[in-house]
Amino acid sequence: MNKFLLRALVLATVNIAVFADAQFRTRNRMDKLEDFDQQTFSWGFYLNGNLIDYRIVLHPRYGMNGNHNLVSSKESISFGAGLIGKWRLNDYLDLRVEPGLQFAQRELTFNTQSNDQYAAGTLTNPPFTPIPLTENDKVREIKSTLVDVPVLLELHGQRWYNSRPYVAAGVNYVVNLQSNSSSEDDNLQQVFRSTTHNFAWSAEMGIQFYFNKFKLTPAIRGTFFMNNEKVADNATTPPYWSAAVSTLQTRAIMFVLKFE
Repeated sequence: MNKFLLRALVLATVNIAVFADAQFRTRNRMDKLEDFDQQTFSWGFYLNGNLIDYRIVLHPRYGMNGNHNLVSSKESISFGAGLIGKWRLNDYLDLRVEPGLQFAQRELTFNTQSNDQYAAGTLTNPPFTPIPLTENDKVREIKSTLVDVPVLLELHGQRWYNSRPYVAAGVNYVVNLQSNSSSEDDNLQQVFRSTTHNFAWSAEMGIQFYFNKFKLTPAIRGTFFMNNEKVADNATTPPYWSAAVSTLQTRAIMFVLKFE
C-alpha cells in the first residue's frame, strides 16, 4: 500500500511538471478559463496523500526513565479525498470549505516495563500490581478514520498567464470515527482510546494551473491538532500506557491535488 502510494505521488508530480511546462512554453499562449475566478461560488474535489504522526509530550515519571524516552511513535503514509466549496470574497481573497475523509494508521510503542519501580505507589499515584508486558502489550497499531472539515482563508497573487500562486490558513474540525472513546475497555484489554471530537489548524501553499476544461492545484498542507487526544486508562489499569503520556496530538503533512 505504502509503496503503491509513493509511486502514485511521484507519477502525479511528474505529470504536474509536464503540465506546467506546457503552460509556459510560449508567452503568446492564450489565457484559459479567464472568467473562472470571477464566479461567486465554485466547486471541486481533491485527492491527497498524507505523512501522519503523533506529537507526544511524555509524563516525567511514567514516560521517561532518566533521560530515556519510554514511548515512541512511528509515522505512516496514508491517503484521503474530499470536496471543495469556494466563496469568492474579492480579487485576492477566497473562503474555502474542504470537507474530506482521511484514513490513517500509526504505531505507538510503550517500553514502560521499568514503571514497575513505582508499584508501591507515590505521593500522587496509588500503588498497582505489576504485570509482565508482552510484545502485543507494548505495541499499539492505531487505525483512524477522520472526518476532516477545514475552513481556509486563501490569499492569492495575480494570475500570471495560466498559473496563480496562493497561500491559505484556517481551522479544522475533525471527528475520529475510530476513537474508541466510549469503550469501557482500555489498554489493559489492548484497546487504545482517543478523543472523538478534535480541533486543528492548517496552513497551505500551492500553485493553481488553468487548463481548457478545469483548474488543477498541487499544494502542500500541514495540519496540527490543538487539543490533547489522550483518553486516560481506567483507574485500575497499571501506568504502562496512557499514564506515560501527558499530551498526544496528531500532526500531518499532506500533498494535495485539487480539481475545480
